[in-house]
Amino acid sequence: MFDTEALSGDQLSGLMLAVAVLGLFLLVGVLLRYWIPILKRWFIPASLLGGAIALVLGPYFVGLIPAEMNETWSAMPGVLVTVVFAPLLMGQAPPKLKDAVGTAAPHVFYSYFSSMLVIGVPALICAVLLEPVFGVNPMFSTIMEISWPGGHGTAGGMIGVFTDLGWDDGGDLAIGAATFGLLFGIFGGMVLINIGARKGKLSRRAGAGVPSGSDILDEDEAEVHSVGRIHKSSIDNLAFHTALLAVAIVIGWVLQYLIALVIDGVPLFPLAMIGGLLVQLGVARTPFAPTVDKRTLGTIQGFALDLLVVSAVASVSVPVILTYFAPLIILTVVTAAISVAVFWYVSPRIFREDWFEHGIINFGSMTAVMSIGLVLLRTVDPDSRTDAFRAYGLRAPFASPFVGGGLITALLPALALSLGNLLFGLAALVVAFLLWVVMKVTGLWRQPTAVSEGGAAAATR
Repeated sequence: MFDTEALSGDQLSGLMLAVAVLGLFLLVGVLLRYWIPILKRWFIPASLLGGAIALVLGPYFVGLIPAEMNETWSAMPGVLVTVVFAPLLMGQAPPKLKDAVGTAAPHVFYSYFSSMLVIGVPALICAVLLEPVFGVNPMFSTIMEISWPGGHGTAGGMIGVFTDLGWDDGGDLAIGAATFGLLFGIFGGMVLINIGARKGKLSRRAGAGVPSGSDILDEDEAEVHSVGRIHKSSIDNLAFHTALLAVAIVIGWVLQYLIALVIDGVPLFPLAMIGGLLVQLGVARTPFAPTVDKRTLGTIQGFALDLLVVSAVASVSVPVILTYFAPLIILTVVTAAISVAVFWYVSPRIFREDWFEHGIINFGSMTAVMSIGLVLLRTVDPDSRTDAFRAYGLRAPFASPFVGGGLITALLPALALSLGNLLFGLAALVVAFLLWVVMKVTGLWRQPTAVSEGGAAAATR
């Protein structure tokens, strides 16, 4: 049922050394952000910086990092992504459906609608151009939805999925595309903000929210990332939450085994997320309900994500990126155009007021990851005077488990391979159209003039 192959002491020592060296590069990334302030202003995370340095020192450039260690790193993202996703639905009560109506519904629509476009349009381009001209694998069309809304974490986690489906190059291309998306999300988002400010589209002008000063917080700014509600004589708080995640992952493995009896190729990480939900529902009915701390789970998740990103970037196969450079650039340009078009055209039509603020956080999440969306929102709304952050947070349980790195994202390569990109792309665009119809019928899609006037009126109150 499970792979229980024994690991030798030498193999475990080699793994520990590989992880220790990754920790060294993470620290290098932290120091680079501290010493070079512009990296902080550009919101480049330490994990990406450390991974880039490790890549330069690896076998494709300087050659200081041995190829064997690089191969170990390349296998880590597929394992770590399960730890990242397992706690996603833990430590919180399941949201009520009525919370999505009005407040979160436009954000949910934005997530699904933009994802369907980023799935459908690249699929059609692959069917009519990239496959016949460049001979790319049919799964190439799924790279953008995996890597842009999903980010480096999902891209790294999908390495094993691509490998299992017979396309080893897919993971490296997803990591490369995620890097392009991160850069476009940061710089493209800042360009949009400047344009919006000049055109008077920002409904709250409270000053720039670009971070300043040092990454080292003052004592009064110190953040609490964990709260323990179990006595240490029983178990350490971190160990307790790690055990909960372990149960979630085991449940995910069982689900994967059962599903594989019918459908093969479903990855572990979305099933571990379902396992986490089952653990949460079970614990909620016991006296241990208040002991599950969302912040502690987030700390474990953040550690795994940092390690995932640095290992994924460090082990990118540069020759693969160069081989697919032309088709990758084509899809990058197309996806960037879709992202900008959705922001300018859709946002004013679905958000009742403060459409720019609501739209910019979704733009950042669509092109890079949620953290970039939050950074862009803080830039235009540093004091959280709009409802954008709260509404976006309500949207997460209805969208994050499925698109932009969720269950639907995990199934995309298999769907593209089995359906073919022409049918696959048309199906995604039909779904996007049906979503638009639902928005029109429910009245959530409005004329932009009415929305803009509402936002302006709100700004003057």
